[in-house]
Amino acid sequence: MLARTAARSLRHSRRLVQHIISTKSPKHISYPRTTRHAATTAIPASSEDTELIPFFDQPSTSRSWLSPNAGLFLHKDLVKPSSLTTLANGTLRRAQFLTDRILRARESRDELHMVLKNLDKLSDLLCGVIDLAELIRNSHPESAWVRSANDAYDTLCEFMNVLNTHVGLYEVLESVFADPIVLKSLSQEAYYTALVFWRDFEKSAINLPEQQRRQFVTLSSEIIGLGRKFLDNASALRPPAYIMPSELEGLKDMGMGTRLSLQAHFTNRPLLVYPGSLQAQMIMRSAPSEEPRHKLYLAANSGTRDQIDILEQMLRRRAELAKLCGKDSYAELTLNDKMVKSPDHVRYFLDALLDRTRPYARSALHALSQRKQIHQGLSSLPVIQAWDRDYYCPPEPPLPPIPLPPLTPGTVFMALSRLFKHLYGITLRPVDMGSGEVWHHDIRKLEVVDESLGVIGLIYADLFARRGKASGAAHYTVRCSRRTDDDDPQSDYIPAEYVDESVRMSQRFEQEGRSRLRGQSAEFQLPVVVLLCEFTPPSATSGAAPLEWHEVQTLFHEMGHAMHSMIGRTEYHNVSGTRCATDFVELPSILMEHFLSSPSVLSLFTPNHDPSALSRAGNHHQDPCHAIDTHGQILLACLDQEYHSSKVLDPAFDTSRVYAELQERRGLIPPVEGTAWQTQFGHLYGYGATYYSYLFDRAIASKVWSQLFSVDPLSRETGEKYKDEVLKFGGAKDPWLMVSKLLATPELENGDAEAMREVGQWRIEDEISAGRH
Repeated sequence: MLARTAARSLRHSRRLVQHIISTKSPKHISYPRTTRHAATTAIPASSEDTELIPFFDQPSTSRSWLSPNAGLFLHKDLVKPSSLTTLANGTLRRAQFLTDRILRARESRDELHMVLKNLDKLSDLLCGVIDLAELIRNSHPESAWVRSANDAYDTLCEFMNVLNTHVGLYEVLESVFADPIVLKSLSQEAYYTALVFWRDFEKSAINLPEQQRRQFVTLSSEIIGLGRKFLDNASALRPPAYIMPSELEGLKDMGMGTRLSLQAHFTNRPLLVYPGSLQAQMIMRSAPSEEPRHKLYLAANSGTRDQIDILEQMLRRRAELAKLCGKDSYAELTLNDKMVKSPDHVRYFLDALLDRTRPYARSALHALSQRKQIHQGLSSLPVIQAWDRDYYCPPEPPLPPIPLPPLTPGTVFMALSRLFKHLYGITLRPVDMGSGEVWHHDIRKLEVVDESLGVIGLIYADLFARRGKASGAAHYTVRCSRRTDDDDPQSDYIPAEYVDESVRMSQRFEQEGRSRLRGQSAEFQLPVVVLLCEFTPPSATSGAAPLEWHEVQTLFHEMGHAMHSMIGRTEYHNVSGTRCATDFVELPSILMEHFLSSPSVLSLFTPNHDPSALSRAGNHHQDPCHAIDTHGQILLACLDQEYHSSKVLDPAFDTSRVYAELQERRGLIPPVEGTAWQTQFGHLYGYGATYYSYLFDRAIASKVWSQLFSVDPLSRETGEKYKDEVLKFGGAKDPWLMVSKLLATPELENGDAEAMREVGQWRIEDEISAGRH
């Protein structure tokens, strides 16, 4: 077992290659509270800062990406779709020979000393191609590249599933732990990485007879296939609602609403309105009649019998997998190596959150009911239905009421660079790209520059919407840290008769991107990440469109993941950066959102860095309806737990009924008959049994913000402390130890029930963002 089960937005359950594939951004985010003014003096603006504005905000006229000669990510061999297939084949052959070498390690102690390094290299070999393929199939505009990426992904994942249950590899690792001399030679990071491998092997039916292990591989592959179908269904277009002209009378919207009403009036026939369209959003916000809102809600939350069946098959296969491993449920199997450790701890945490949030949500719901009563002229308070929320909640201002320039992508990246310079001595530097280096001309490349170490990583920003690109926002790890100068010199030995062009291509691919940081003797792989968003592209006439406030928060969130990848420079690939416990990985990204509540941070958005903006910042709008959304998000975390409990194996298990019963038992808004929103709950795959992680990490992030950063969010001393206690370790240290030391709370070190009780009592009501569904 070379990596833990991935569980994150679109992180797939590949175990050998535990990593972040993507990070979904929130749809609705509460505006943070204003904090006290910081004492830190702002760092003067530089020309490098302001260069980021035109770099992102001016459209590119270059078409060099259509002439592939430099190769994707400057890998000179990746110049055509078939080269990806060749790379996968060569990587597979190298991985097979390296596996054979590891299996012979018990022949000598010297070989045992290299086992952990070789296991990690094996993981890195496969991960390097799979991660690249995962990105390409979600972002590349050319179908031939997408097909090759799918083939490469499937080929290497199939090999991983075999390795994940390879008894010989497990026994070799067992020999490492059994040899006191070898064990004593391991560094703290190496020992923790070895424990990660060990625990993951234990989770994969490794101690079962061969027939059951083969069954584990079969189930794992089936789950991946069902998961892919489920995700396709989750993002599929829902059927339109038929809206009658009479149902649109009295629309409050004077722009699109008027045009829609006139269209309905003059055509005198039903309008086909698709869920998610601008027309649908306008009707949900502005139609006084309940009927069109009800129709659109039903359409938006619909699900076919086939879609429901695929979800339920996936959940049952997961439950069968858990039973095969001797666990009562998939949740128990999955949570064993997470911060919370068990379903009981998750249940306690969610119960505490529901108890704390319910009064605020009920108060907000009561206010909506009063508005509905007045609107409909009723004598008593009516029930708020699911389709009433958008209509009766007050609208949110598009931006905080602060005299800032238009918040374009360039302005936001300028502010991010300035913030990172304050906190870590790190800046973002625009870089030109070679022909064929990227897959679309809108993509921008940034060097991440440490003032002491030099360039520590690369970020490719694919920010703008286009046809065929995956929706939402995402952080993809294309290459992460791994020390390479101390590799086993024999780890890549392959008899000459087996070395062909595919093997040589794989060897060249691995060698590229290695560097020695300024003042350091060790050689590492240079981390590379890609950020995917779907903002409005800049135009030749008007330049970049200003971002909505939630889009600014999205960029801060995703850059929190990116900096974790950049700073988490570990010796072992398998614990680098965001390769950490699923319920810890969101801490850096959520913490970044808190910085947007600070006047001193908001002042960084001004191109001339005017310190007087400090006195004008603040007064963010706080929508009371977010308490309703927060309560709903906690219910979804509860639903995730129920869907991954032992009840899934009951022949009568029905996902729609379970969801409805949960809403009736613990919800505030009645369930709607005839809906199957769970078929759109994409996180059930990538975050199976761990959807609580958003809430859990938000509690920790709120505590870190309030205790360390809120008074002086630009403090270099605090930033360095956070970097040294958390970010630099990636997943190479117990998260509870990191958090307890950062917050000076030793009672959290064990991560036991008392620690969960403590976290459950931290205030997060105002900070929880709603709508991360």
